Amino acid sequence: MDKLSFLKQYRRNIEFVPYKDLLSMDNEKIPGQWIEIFKETDKTRRKEKLIGLWNSVCGKELSNTISYLIENLVKIELIIDNGQYAVLYSIKSENDEILYYEGGIPDKSIYISEMQQEWSTVPHSIKEFYEKLHNGFYYLPSRAMGLVPVETITHFEELEWGVLEELDEPLGINMATTYGFFENGMGGYVAIDLNNCFHGIATLWFSNDKPEYNVDFWDIVDEWIVIGLQDI
Repeated sequence: MDKLSFLKQYRRNIEFVPYKDLLSMDNEKIPGQWIEIFKETDKTRRKEKLIGLWNSVCGKELSNTISYLIENLVKIELIIDNGQYAVLYSIKSENDEILYYEGGIPDKSIYISEMQQEWSTVPHSIKEFYEKLHNGFYYLPSRAMGLVPVETITHFEELEWGVLEELDEPLGINMATTYGFFENGMGGYVAIDLNNCFHGIATLWFSNDKPEYNVDFWDIVDEWIVIGLQDI
């Protein structure tokens, strides 16, 4: 099965953006730094520019993820799905399988409209990722095992959590101000309580197990992304 046919199993309307279309794109559709990356025809230079962008935004926070991309990134392509642009990453796993990850094109207006006033209280490093690099970065078939698009960030107050009845200790987060930015696709979340997120404090939340409080947001996210990249 060719790549596009595989992708269409999960996104019926997904298409690759031809290089000729890139040449006429303006910064309203695609941020300038992404246009420059995709206009680069030399594969080595394109990868260098891509890694340079990752390093400039989250070189410290996602150092292990970036190292894995340096060694195992095969190709990046611009895709469009129902009018929404994104970057398709083809990444080699540890067993040499090609995994397809998606990184949404940043759009600050979406973040503000989706989370309204709450977006201003999101920790700076997380906003930097979403506003300057990607609106989520995740395994395309499941839309999980990564930072999810802001449109699908989980607001904990809006869901019913059966696990709450099983907890022996008092709840350590405020559900009304807690958001899950990372999902592993199996009921695990890396969540931020916007009322208590100083110094990157986060909660490792499970739908069927007791939570772990006061973990470092980026340490967990970086570790879990690499686990997914190695072998989904």
